[in-house]
Amino acid sequence: MPSTGQSYEIRMLSNWRAASDIPESRRLLKSVLRVGFHDRRLQYSERQQLEGWQLSHPGDRIVDIDIPLSVGVIDPLLNPSYLNIVEFLWDPSKRTSVFIQVNCISTEFTQKKNGGEKGAPFRVQVDTFKVDSQGNFNEHVYSCSCQVKVFKPKGADRKQKTDREKVEKRSALEREKYQPSCETTVFIEGMPWPEIEIPKSPSSTPGLCSPSNFKVPTPDRICASPVCASDSSTECAGESLNPSASISDTQQWLLRNRFSNYCRTFSNFTGADLLKMTRRDLTQICGVADGIRLSHALTARSVRPRLTLYISTESPSKNQDITDANQTALYQEIYMEDMTAAELTNKLADLFSVPANHILRISRTGPHGIHILLSDMMVRNMPEESCFTAMLQKVQNPDGFHCILR
Repeated sequence: MPSTGQSYEIRMLSNWRAASDIPESRRLLKSVLRVGFHDRRLQYSERQQLEGWQLSHPGDRIVDIDIPLSVGVIDPLLNPSYLNIVEFLWDPSKRTSVFIQVNCISTEFTQKKNGGEKGAPFRVQVDTFKVDSQGNFNEHVYSCSCQVKVFKPKGADRKQKTDREKVEKRSALEREKYQPSCETTVFIEGMPWPEIEIPKSPSSTPGLCSPSNFKVPTPDRICASPVCASDSSTECAGESLNPSASISDTQQWLLRNRFSNYCRTFSNFTGADLLKMTRRDLTQICGVADGIRLSHALTARSVRPRLTLYISTESPSKNQDITDANQTALYQEIYMEDMTAAELTNKLADLFSVPANHILRISRTGPHGIHILLSDMMVRNMPEESCFTAMLQKVQNPDGFHCILR
């Protein structure tokens, strides 16, 4: 049961050996050690949790290397932008022990932060790499992790005592189900920490990815590209997520809708899984701004237009009353967002299937049959759901059309 601020040894052992004729610099291994959350629920909101911890502990790190106690550790790196990650080089042919200090306690990430013996379990994970053919530490060798809970010194002693008393009260048969206490903990082999491309900005959010200049191989289901192609994003924006979407389809939908930062978070989600999440769930995982945006995208909520107009292109006959013509004519809706004369010109051009630059002037019939030139101010003051009959008049010098709204 680790206690905060204490140094704990992690002994690095390896049966990998490089050939004797390989230069010493290429015989080294590189390990990335990080402290994250063990619970899946907290993993989804890890970025927000670490940001909150950083605000309440300015200048502190979640994990540190105790350099004086460590043995065989070469070039340790503690990047200030990544508070929960340290990395170092080591020679597998020599004795290596790295001593780490975890400076946050498990109860800081529970709903009740007033202490006690319950707390969020952490995962200490070590990913190790060797030099590839390009001379970079990109080739994955081994990954392992263990689960820990960190308390203040008195809390750790109290927790151990309470756990020991609970076990002693159980029957001999029940006690066999528990792992006996031991002096050391063996890390369990596992998958490498999934990574996306590392941003080079120094203001990057801590804890999202490794600060090193290499990337852990990314599974196919993880979105490695942070952006969608610009020419296709316009076409697919606003597309709703299908409940039958597979994991791969869901990842592509997140990319197309500008949620690439959460591809790793939702790496195992199908369309149905994502659609079952409430708005509250999404804001807890993605933060308020992105959570609300993702909730709206999932429900395919369209943006309400600022102004709706109804336009008919059918002109009344000479013997037909205008009122009767308005009742029998077919109208098409036009949705205005910018509420400008230029926008209305483009909308009418689409309606008449003519190039927008061929509509030279738009006017509106006013009192006593006068023609009033259309302006931005006139468009902004049009009543909602106004009805107009639009007519095009062919003109020359220059060649084009005049549009009249009645």
